[in-house]
Amino acid sequence: MDLKKFKDFESSLQRFEESYKKTVENKDSDNYLFFRDSAIQRFEFTVEIFWKLLKSIIKDNEGIICNSPKSCIREFFASGYLKENKAKLLMEMIDDRNMTSHTYHEEVAEIIFSKLKDYINGMIYVYENIK
Repeated sequence: MDLKKFKDFESSLQRFEESYKKTVENKDSDNYLFFRDSAIQRFEFTVEIFWKLLKSIIKDNEGIICNSPKSCIREFFASGYLKENKAKLLMEMIDDRNMTSHTYHEEVAEIIFSKLKDYINGMIYVYENIK
């Protein structure tokens, strides 16, 4: 496993979780939208680091080359690293990551934010299993 990618993911996941918690703490404040949008941005780049880490692990451990986030999750699942329910959650996470370019729509931003805790937990699950 690429240790640098793992450390980058670890750090990014921690910052993402902190950003999510800070947003929840500020749910009723005037700064809520700022914190929410910040959490969504952390989500975006954490997902990027996450799937590239999976890509590295699959290549190093299984000799399989995957070139997209969804194909890497499929290969990670097929190789026995993920349970089906976690794989489905991570596939949905990729779909929502792709929707973040539409977060200028308040309803889209709120829908994505409402799912972030599940995505954090899904990535923590993978993190704990590869650590």
